Order: sequence, then structure tokens, then C-alpha cells
Amino acid sequence: MKAVAVRALRVLLVMLALAFCAYSVASQWDATVEAFRQMSWATLAGSLAVGLAGLFVWMLGWREFLGGLGSPLPVRAIFRISGISQLGKYVPGKVWALVTQIEMTREHKVPPERSFGSTLLAVATSVACGLAVAAVTLPLTSATARDTYWPLFLLAPVLLVMLHPKVVTWCLGLMLRIIRRPPLERPVSLGVTLKAIGWTVLGWALFGVHTWLLCLAVGGDGAGLPFVATGAYALAFVAGFLVFIAPGGIGAREAALTVVLTPVLPAGAPVVVAIASRVLLTIADLINAGVAFLLGKTQPDEGPDTGNEQPSKELVRDTQPTKEGP
Repeated sequence: MKAVAVRALRVLLVMLALAFCAYSVASQWDATVEAFRQMSWATLAGSLAVGLAGLFVWMLGWREFLGGLGSPLPVRAIFRISGISQLGKYVPGKVWALVTQIEMTREHKVPPERSFGSTLLAVATSVACGLAVAAVTLPLTSATARDTYWPLFLLAPVLLVMLHPKVVTWCLGLMLRIIRRPPLERPVSLGVTLKAIGWTVLGWALFGVHTWLLCLAVGGDGAGLPFVATGAYALAFVAGFLVFIAPGGIGAREAALTVVLTPVLPAGAPVVVAIASRVLLTIADLINAGVAFLLGKTQPDEGPDTGNEQPSKELVRDTQPTKEGP
């Protein structure tokens, strides 16, 4: 019964996520059509492809953390889990992607505390690296961004320092004690952290190319445009993430992107870029989810020995005792 309930909840969550995705596109349908008319299909396809690549390398960053905590999984399994669970970010509340990810990693005998810890680390790394990318690319190329968002730039080095394994281990241990979960068997190493940061920064660079292609399509030019586009998207993503209730950061992300791009693009063009980026990356999430569903459920024994068979209190709670009833 519990397994049936979990599957039903997962299906309901996916349906809600699809409904919110449809609403986010339908609510600005006329503006989306007008934005797409101003761009060639080759530009839109290229921007979509780069966005898909960015999502994929971010997934690899999460895989590094999960493996570093003791549960390495094959890329196919990671792709399926990430592709489906990330639809949860379109449901208001920000926690549904995490909940779905934890439930799906159970299929591969990953202890919940490892999934919980790796996901929090991946999110923290994307935010810290995003602010760092914005802090490096924008202050010298966008006076508007420098004057409007300078407090966030000052926060970037603080967050990067907090990614040090000793700080991360202490924070995760405290959080697991608060939610009454077993402690992690081993801390994340510095090598794993640096590899995850590398994947994350590569993802930001790809999302920068995604935004830059859209800027070029609406008349943007100049040697500094790639840096402005990269920093603008990174800053906009973090701004959208900080608005907790907004599904997928809708509204806040577009507002920040428009503010930063306004001085470097023709009048009206920043709004076009923001809308096109939102729709293309929503399509990218839907493509990933569709491919993940087509892949089907992977077996826990696929790939090398993962070491995920270590029992935890949560994992053994459904085991039938020999002398008592269930």
C-alpha cells in the first residue's frame, strides 16, 4: 500500500508540475509568439540545445556529490531521477523537487540522508557559483547590475567559503540531527567538491551562451555582450531562486534579466530575451522529463557495485520481522 501511495503521489506531482508549466507558457502566449517571431529557428534551436547541455552538466554535479557521500549511480539512473524530479520546481514551494528526488533514489537503495545531503549541496553550489559568476562578469560590464545588486555580489565569496568540506560536514550534520535522521557515514572530500564546482561553473557558462544567442538575435552586439549575458542569467536565476513561492522563479527571474540587459540591448529587446529564455528552458525541462520516462526504470544492480546496500533506519523499516507481525 505504501508503494502504491508513493507512486500515486509521484504521478500527482508530475501532473501538477505539467499544469504549472502549461500555465507559465499560456499566461504569456502572445508575448511568446511575438518573441519567437523576432528570432530565427536556428537561433532558437541552438539556444535550446545549449540549455539542455547546461541542465545535463548540472546533473553531473549532483552525481558527484551523491557519489562522494557513498552512493555512486550510473549516468542513466541519475538522468532519469533528475529529469523527472526537476519538474517539481514548477510547483510552488521549492521542496517538491527535493522530495521527489529522495523518493526516486530509494529505488536504488540510496539512504535518504545521502540523497538529502547531495541535493542540498548541489543547490548550494549552484547558488554560490551563480553569484560568483555574476560578481566576476557584471560589475565591470553593467553599471545597472552593479548599483542594483551589489549586496548579492558581496555575498558570493561568503557562500563559496561555506562550500568547504569542513563547513559542509558540520552544517549537514546539524540539519540531519534537527530532522532526526542518521548522520552521514563520511564527509564530502575536497576533491569531490571541486569536481562538482567545475561541472556547475561549466553549466553557468553554457547558460550564458544560451542567453547570449538570444541577445544576438534581437540586435545585441559588442565584445562584452557574452559576459553581460552570462552574468545576467546567473544573477536572474539566483533572484528567482530566492523568491520561495514562485514556481521556477517565474517573474523574479525575468525581472532581474530585464534590468541587467536593458542598457546593452535595443528598447524592448530585454523582455523578448527573458520570455524566450523562460519558454526554451521550460521546454528543455519537459524534454528531459520525457526522455527520462522513455528510459524506464533502471535496475539497482546496473553498473558497478555502488555500495548503496548499507542499511539505514529508514530503509529497513518495511522489513518483515521473524517473530512479529508487520
